[in-house]
Amino acid sequence: MDASRGPLLRRAVLCLLPFVLLAGCSLPGSSSSSSSSSSQSSSPSAGKDLPGTAQAAVPGAADLESGYRKVIRDVLPSVVQIQAGDELGSGVVYDGKGHIVTNAHVVGDGKTFQVTTAGSETPLTAELVYSYPQQDLAVVRLERVPDGLKAARFGDSAEVEVGQIVLAMGSPLGLASSVTQGIVSATGRTVTEGGTGGGTGATLANMVQTSAAINPGNSGGALVDLRGEVVGIPTLAAADPRVGNGAVAGIGFAIPASTVKTVAGQIVEQGRVTHSGRAALGITGRTLVDADYQAVGVAVVEVQRDGAADEAGIQPGDVITGLGDTDVTTITSLAEALAARQPGDRTTVTFRRGGAERTADVTLGEQ
Repeated sequence: MDASRGPLLRRAVLCLLPFVLLAGCSLPGSSSSSSSSSSQSSSPSAGKDLPGTAQAAVPGAADLESGYRKVIRDVLPSVVQIQAGDELGSGVVYDGKGHIVTNAHVVGDGKTFQVTTAGSETPLTAELVYSYPQQDLAVVRLERVPDGLKAARFGDSAEVEVGQIVLAMGSPLGLASSVTQGIVSATGRTVTEGGTGGGTGATLANMVQTSAAINPGNSGGALVDLRGEVVGIPTLAAADPRVGNGAVAGIGFAIPASTVKTVAGQIVEQGRVTHSGRAALGITGRTLVDADYQAVGVAVVEVQRDGAADEAGIQPGDVITGLGDTDVTTITSLAEALAARQPGDRTTVTFRRGGAERTADVTLGEQ
């Protein structure tokens, strides 16, 4: 494929770190070589620990390398390259019927795409089934299912642990079937994707943070554990605005596999998303700034009839400043506070009306 095409990775803002978001393991070892220095001169057997036999000091290296190779052989055939207009991204084969899951920002406004499977140089045509920008996920379907198309196995996000080794597979910079390695750095991150340059502006909860390199073109690919299960869809990478949004090595984010299965499963079975599983307040709002241009809350523009806010008595013109124990200053901070909750949760909304601060009990709805 032509690596000069524009590979995809979108920007976002992380609520916990001063970064903008753009879409190594320790091997088992032995202490014998380090402890031999005191015994080399007195023991004829000390030569066993000399540098010439250093390979024996890492008995697990060959097994780990073999494990990497097996995972790559098993999973890489399920990772594809997606060309959407002049842009390139990645995708993961969801089932044997030709459904492929990817990011919504990869498909953009497109309806048809060129998909290149691993080990092939001949693109296949795919059509959009449904795009769900709220979770930055989409499903496309191949018009013709090639022989041997292999669906990936998706794991349980609840079992993902910090420190476990993961591999990121995709088409960074248009280089198809590339693999990078790292660990799970954190779980449960909430990030907000930028809304410019094709980004969806979505607030994404429970993201998996990884040190595996996530570069433009990896979006929509696979983050895989050493059992060969997809544990996430790489979506965002961090950039530091203090250095002109230059890339920050080792900080990437993937949509967890459980979310992918929930959303993609509904799209495949019903052609759309019917239950988002995401909490909603039922308002349309905008960030309000004061005379110093500092964000001070979310001004309610519209209230959805019979929604959570309507039931709680919130009205257009109110300014929301808190949700539960979380301060709300911008529409993004409100979205992040909601992302940490579930539909049906009961909480309080703090808001200002006519200069007076009020609180209201609210039962959250669903997006």
